[in-house]
Amino acid sequence: MLILGIETSCDETAAAVARGPGEEGVELLSSVVASQDDLHAHFGGIVPEVASRRHLETIVPVIAEAMARAGVGWDDLDGLAVTHGPGLIGSLVVGVAAAKALSVARGLPLVGVHHLEGHIYGAAVGESLALPVLALVASGGHSHLVLVKDHGKYQVLGRTRDDAPGEAFEKGARLLGFGYPGVARMAALADSAPGPVKPMARANMPGSWDFSFSGVKTALARMVRAGEVNDENRAQVAAAYQESIVRSLTDRTLKAAQEFGGYPVLVVGGVARNRRLRELLSRRAEKAGIPVRFPDPRLCTDNGAMIAAAGLYKLSLAGPDSESVDVDPNLPLSDW
Repeated sequence: MLILGIETSCDETAAAVARGPGEEGVELLSSVVASQDDLHAHFGGIVPEVASRRHLETIVPVIAEAMARAGVGWDDLDGLAVTHGPGLIGSLVVGVAAAKALSVARGLPLVGVHHLEGHIYGAAVGESLALPVLALVASGGHSHLVLVKDHGKYQVLGRTRDDAPGEAFEKGARLLGFGYPGVARMAALADSAPGPVKPMARANMPGSWDFSFSGVKTALARMVRAGEVNDENRAQVAAAYQESIVRSLTDRTLKAAQEFGGYPVLVVGGVARNRRLRELLSRRAEKAGIPVRFPDPRLCTDNGAMIAAAGLYKLSLAGPDSESVDVDPNLPLSDW
């Protein structure tokens, strides 16, 4: 099948055309992402109302560009897929309204895709998605440990209790003097720190698979306020901060993989691009005999390709959703 995927859950307006699913997963024909980083840099973070207004301006051109790059027309499509939650409600409304309008106007079946489900199925672009798998979804808004038993079959083991890892990285970057977005620059600074790195304090929650990153953020804020961060130790502090977040993700993920029978690990979401996370988790997983996989870094941040991929599997295995599909900013990850 051929499908158009639309993603507008936060501040990226994205659309993609993909074909599948097959033995080699999903074939990506086009992917267009319109970033709003420059727009929100002035405010030091994402402003929901500003994000939704920019989506309104860019949604039609982005869809048109994705169709043009793929070299397909509306009559070639077999369906549409759109993120309908979780996310910023104003942003979600723009994408879902566009998808529903196209569905009615073109007579195309429509499926709503959970944003985290999209990240998981981003790993099916260009290669097969072997299931079952333990998925770590680590992004700016989420940190979930999800046991993906089969297509559309999910068991959420743990999630963040406060800040998501990407959010903690962004707040840490701001505390260290980087503008928005500053995560990449802070990570580069952390990677430049010489010698062994001792992580900052990490949350310990026995008996739970949940995550917590607000404590390390508070610890860094206190150091900054106390004047303990300077030009000489800034790289070392950034490295310790990064190490705390990365080790929390690595420790909990590998323990869960072993506890639930040695499931292979799939790491997705924007934080999956972090070099230190990839290095540490891969090395420790290899020692434990646990296969681990990271998607192409270009597919880790929000994009339409992952929504198209999830939509192809959902449409082929479960059929279309009803016309009543609607946005839900707090949509739980559930089976289909």
